Amino acid sequence: MGIMRLAPEARLSGATIGAGCIWLAGQVADDSSLDTEGQTADILAQIDALLAEAGTDKRALLSVTIVLTDIKEAPAMNRAWDRWLDPAHKPARMTIQAPLVDRAWRVEITGVALAPPP
Repeated sequence: MGIMRLAPEARLSGATIGAGCIWLAGQVADDSSLDTEGQTADILAQIDALLAEAGTDKRALLSVTIVLTDIKEAPAMNRAWDRWLDPAHKPARMTIQAPLVDRAWRVEITGVALAPPP
């Protein structure tokens, strides 16, 4: 199987498909003026779009890593996450605190999903 790259940018692809998986690049909010809950919702919509472009959806997510610039914002992030999550298809998840490249970003999310059969 070859490698397919989705949503290419100057330094990265938004997602890469290979070895039966979809590897999501770290996604950040398009609107960095939003609060943590808003940025999370923005990012989750981007993930939905990338997975749809790959021919699947959030039910195929195997693992998600969420980076918050302030771990105290986890409840706000979780409000958006809980609205978006399919309770019957919960991925493994890790949430950590770390600085992000742009100080306006409050959240970055990456993950791995199972690719649909060719």
